[in-house]
Amino acid sequence: MANENKKMVDAITPMDEDFAKWYTDIVKKAELSDYSSVKGCMIIRPYGYAIWENIQKILDGMFKALGHENVYMPMFIPESLLQKEKDHVEGFAPEVAWVTHGGSEKLEERLCVRPTSETLFCDHYANVVQSYRDLPKLYNQWCSVVRWEKTTRPFLRSREFLWQEGHTLHETPEEAIAETEQMLNVYAEFCEKYLAIPVVKGRKTDSEKFAGAEATYTIEALMHDGKALQSGTSHYFGDGFAKAFGIQFLGRDNQLHYPHQTSWGVSTRLIGGIIMTHGDDNGLMLPPAVAPVQVVIIPVAQHKEGVLEKAREIFEELKKDFRVKLDDSENTAGWKFAEYEMRGVPLRLEIGPKDIENGQCVLVTRHNRVKSFAKLDNLKEEIAKKLDEVRDGLYERALKNRENRTWAARDLEEMKKISAENNGFIKAMWCGNPECEDKLKEAAGVSSRCMPFEQENISDKCVCCGKPAKSMVLWGKAY
Repeated sequence: MANENKKMVDAITPMDEDFAKWYTDIVKKAELSDYSSVKGCMIIRPYGYAIWENIQKILDGMFKALGHENVYMPMFIPESLLQKEKDHVEGFAPEVAWVTHGGSEKLEERLCVRPTSETLFCDHYANVVQSYRDLPKLYNQWCSVVRWEKTTRPFLRSREFLWQEGHTLHETPEEAIAETEQMLNVYAEFCEKYLAIPVVKGRKTDSEKFAGAEATYTIEALMHDGKALQSGTSHYFGDGFAKAFGIQFLGRDNQLHYPHQTSWGVSTRLIGGIIMTHGDDNGLMLPPAVAPVQVVIIPVAQHKEGVLEKAREIFEELKKDFRVKLDDSENTAGWKFAEYEMRGVPLRLEIGPKDIENGQCVLVTRHNRVKSFAKLDNLKEEIAKKLDEVRDGLYERALKNRENRTWAARDLEEMKKISAENNGFIKAMWCGNPECEDKLKEAAGVSSRCMPFEQENISDKCVCCGKPAKSMVLWGKAY
């Protein structure tokens, strides 16, 4: 008998009807996050946080395999410290939250609640780096940061969010640039292999680069609605921060030198990217690598003799190798199917009296709802294979969406027409002049996403002014 207090999953607004409402519906109904009494901040609920923990675990392993160590810096930055790097402070000034009082007493100096931690790392490096033997410094921290955003949306943009920020110090510019590129490749591999999100790697234009950086590299993903999501960035700082903070080391030539610096980061924004890349009108679709539950076991006709016992036996066996949940509640099988589909569980395992009789079970993959039978004596291998199928299916579908939503423009009118009629990536040539970049934003409503590492020659002329082009840029509307 089903629990009368339970109801079937509430309808989710179709994404083609209202994509923003669809997104919010999924975040709420899948219990990923909730609104808090602090305006612009979100509560990350257990299911949402479990996704972040899986992201964190995989990335942390990738970082450590490359020699990075985790540290933790204070969350407060003295104003005088923030002011040391002019471009950096100007870039973050509009988003900074300030602490002015400690208890009832006014502070002698305002404290910034960290929007990012370059200045804190630099202050520390100035104290611990003396010789080339102290380099490289390969540090990372997992923390929250605060940026006073005006418009917020769960996971995509909130005033406080979780992230990791890597900060490294190197003996030579070549080493630092190699680190910057290496970490971008780590992010790209993570997104494609583990999140099943195809990305474009490239360099940001000067107007879009990180405040205080010499170069910013990015991975750009395309969401289901055709808008771009900046999914990870890696920055090369040169020795600008080192000079501002007086970080010097005694080199191999017995002379003092300034080290070269990088920083790189991804955040809980990736959860928003997973939702908007893979989800459908029935809810989430989670990549198996980060899904809190990879396999859900649903006993069918569980009131019949032996069904629950067999389901529990399968659960005990599978939990050694997978993240598994057994739902032996009194809700109907149909309710459970809809519930776990909405929650994006990659694989559903159904077991009933006839299945037990035949020594098999039913497996249903979330991304395409295809049913198949699997022998119980070969179940682990079948499940591993099915989870790979889910990951590959999600990736191929996302890649197809990107390919179908990528156009080329050769002049401004063509750019405006494409942008007015479609959301997606637009490949077009650029002369390198920021004025043309600004004009395209105003006239066509697109921003430069990146200058892809894999360049194409769409034409010899800038899409905006018609002058000789310097590079191909990926343009689009973005979150």
